[in-house]
Amino acid sequence: MSGIDNSGADAGEGRVKNAILIAGPTASGKSALALDLAERTGGVIVNTDSMQGYSVLDVLTARPDATELARAPHLLYGHVHPGTAYSTGAWLRDVMGLIGDGTLLERPAIFVGGTGLYFRALAEGISEMPDIPQRVRDRWRYELKEQGAVKLHGILLREDSRAAMQLKPTDSQRIVRALEVLDASGRSILDWQAQRGRPLIDRPSARFFVIEPDRAALVSRIEARFDRMLDKGALDEVRQLVALGLDPALPAMKAIGVRELQAAMAGQSSFPEAVERAKIATRQYAKRQATWFRNQLGPEWQRLGPGDDLETTIHTQVTNTT
Repeated sequence: MSGIDNSGADAGEGRVKNAILIAGPTASGKSALALDLAERTGGVIVNTDSMQGYSVLDVLTARPDATELARAPHLLYGHVHPGTAYSTGAWLRDVMGLIGDGTLLERPAIFVGGTGLYFRALAEGISEMPDIPQRVRDRWRYELKEQGAVKLHGILLREDSRAAMQLKPTDSQRIVRALEVLDASGRSILDWQAQRGRPLIDRPSARFFVIEPDRAALVSRIEARFDRMLDKGALDEVRQLVALGLDPALPAMKAIGVRELQAAMAGQSSFPEAVERAKIATRQYAKRQATWFRNQLGPEWQRLGPGDDLETTIHTQVTNTT
């Protein structure tokens, strides 16, 4: 166990002790680092990426394959139906479930992914939100489909002007969320957001790492990885997803590669054009992730850049601080 303290979570406080957080943009190699560390320490890997939680999209979201899953326990991967609008709050509740049932008590917990809001919520806590009845969700999704985001923004402006003023009229997902919360609870989403939650990790004992890869090298990795995705059945995954007849506004339907390959299958673009667009979208997403991590993550995060021996650095830091 290389000196790792496996005290895991404090059941009384409900916080994970000695947590290891590894963030980084897509295709930066963070999952391989987490797997190496899990094997060395006997740890468990907890998915901290919004898209890798969805089922069906095994290949397109670059989820660990069967061989990797067999090497170490992986939690919260592929457990959400793509017809569900999975959220940061839902992910936190799933992590709380792992703490509550003792899953994170005995072994080091390694949180790895590219969703910055998940890491922030894990380390800082987020506001509690009301449960939204399915009928309320269905109502506002229907209204969005029938009326569009701009008209719904007008409704929100009338009913909750403070929240509406903070949103663009085209931001359909956040507009619908604000209307759902108002409808279900009778309170503004801003009032709910003002009530800060509590962290799920014990910050003093946690180790924070963010990967900052060389941009040119990352672009090459992104392009090569998408080609491998196609070889491994990405098109079949898109066909399966489309066959479900889901609302295009759902998060899973916005996974990079879905719309691009779907357009090619529908004859709306050539296959090479679709592939290039998907690669461009992935590069743009990686740039946004890197910018978010650079600007939003605090000084407790150790930044690992080009030239660093990532595996050795992370393992040394983990074993020397426990």
